[in-house]
Amino acid sequence: MQPTDLADPPASDPEIPSETAPASDLPAAASPPKEPHRVRRLLGHPRFQLALTVLACVIVFAALVYPNVLKRLTVGGLARIPIEAALGIALLIAVPRRPRRVLATVAGLGLGWLIVEKSLDMGWFEILNRPFDPVLDWILFDDTYGFIRDSYGQASAYGAIAAVVLLPIAVLSLTTWAVLRVTSLIGRHRRISAYTASGIAAAWIAAFLVGVQVVPKVPIAARSSVTYAYDRARQAKAGIANSAAFAKEIKNDPFKNTPADRMLTGLTGKDVIFTFVESYGRNAVESPELAPGVDAVLDSGTAQLTAAGFAARSGWLTSPTFGGGSWLAHSTLLSGLWINNQSRYRNLTASDRLTLTSAFRGAQWDTVSVMPGATRAWPEGTFYGYNRVWDSRNLGYQGPKFSWAPMPDQYTLKKFTELEYAKPGRQPLMVEMPLVSSHTPWAPIPSFMDWDEVGDGSVYDGIIANGTKKADIWGSTSKVRAEYGKSIQYTLTTLVDWVKTYGDDNLVLVFLGDHQPSKVVSGENASHDVPITVVAKDPAVLKRIDSWGWTDGLKPATDAPVWPMNAFRDKFFTAYGPNGSTH
Repeated sequence: MQPTDLADPPASDPEIPSETAPASDLPAAASPPKEPHRVRRLLGHPRFQLALTVLACVIVFAALVYPNVLKRLTVGGLARIPIEAALGIALLIAVPRRPRRVLATVAGLGLGWLIVEKSLDMGWFEILNRPFDPVLDWILFDDTYGFIRDSYGQASAYGAIAAVVLLPIAVLSLTTWAVLRVTSLIGRHRRISAYTASGIAAAWIAAFLVGVQVVPKVPIAARSSVTYAYDRARQAKAGIANSAAFAKEIKNDPFKNTPADRMLTGLTGKDVIFTFVESYGRNAVESPELAPGVDAVLDSGTAQLTAAGFAARSGWLTSPTFGGGSWLAHSTLLSGLWINNQSRYRNLTASDRLTLTSAFRGAQWDTVSVMPGATRAWPEGTFYGYNRVWDSRNLGYQGPKFSWAPMPDQYTLKKFTELEYAKPGRQPLMVEMPLVSSHTPWAPIPSFMDWDEVGDGSVYDGIIANGTKKADIWGSTSKVRAEYGKSIQYTLTTLVDWVKTYGDDNLVLVFLGDHQPSKVVSGENASHDVPITVVAKDPAVLKRIDSWGWTDGLKPATDAPVWPMNAFRDKFFTAYGPNGSTH
């Protein structure tokens, strides 16, 4: 576009100046147009505007059929007809211009939020095998940040924070813009829009009646956005109602009024240690890819313990969690209540519920928690009833971290022996000790060594320098599974050898998995089952659980009994109470 306040000089005499301005004030006749003019022409070009409109339509369509499961994020999974498109067009046609823009803005923000929440679902399904809870799961972001920082470094943690903040803002902005642009198109072409809505509705009805599917179990006739929003609203409502019901569950305790001297009499004088093996799930024992290595350790361990005078019984528990959330499993086992979300956990730890720990403490055991994975204060220890808590800050470890794990399991067991178990003249101990070397990301993994070489942990500097790096395995599912299997083998080897080396006649060890590993290892449709084993030298201890029907040895049979994890507390109290079986 040429300036309107200047006239071009005559071609025959380019030197003649304008009559209204001196020649010195005139711009050069041959100067090119300014760049902003080109940008404005490009942005205003009909074809560019058409491209933007098409892009907006594609964004709205994709948002309406966007799945919440990663494996459905395919061309076939997106080949659907969203009924919400027809309903939305019809509604926008009927609404006057100003309310229409307000409605479009709200719809755009809502559509963007559904994309954010469905994306969170994808991550939750892959790691925890369940959808994201919009009411209760926000607290897990703090744990996720800690995991990323401890496993991948502070820079990665900051990058994750930036992504968590910026990506939702970008998605919300993009969907709002797209809906507003489509709304403007609908307002300019109301009749054509009405025909479009009718066509979409007719196609949807036909596909619905015929039941057409491109991807199995994913019908072309989609109503996923409305259904998803409804389900999430119902889930939030159910969560609130569940909290009220859970308060009654906490108070309903058959052992609440049992005198302390009538509890756990069948274990008098014994040291009872409850050990959770991180991510030790049923797949480790039964999956064709993992079982050969893990089962060899269990079979060898059974033989070694038998030679040392110990015996074992094993069964299965169903964990309330999957892929993470270990504290939910710990609290479920100890409290006898099903703790499958953070709300229940908070309500439990604010109550006076009798736990395994507080029952042992009341019966005059010295209760100790050994938490190598804890890096800060743990106020819940007071609720459980621990006299002392040992964690990564006071266990004296001077070696390197093994990815997320602050210290190797062998160091934890050796230090526990020095600080508590081998201490002369002590009371009988009740201990809870999660072992964490098998925590994701499963690289690098410590090496088992002679107990006398462990020292203060500095010996591990050389091991970690030559160990497998996370980047070496996380590009391959098979490599991840292999390293996971090795981590379980390491912890089980260490635990068995500790019993053989340090265990005495009064040792009773209960070790179990907290949950199955994430889907990258366990695959689709894995159960929530985890192995559990009781090891003791005194035959009377195992005699009391004959009625449980558990398998002899460290490896539970495939058809061994499966209990929900919250059933264990009451069965344990009954078996080792005054009326427990001893014959």
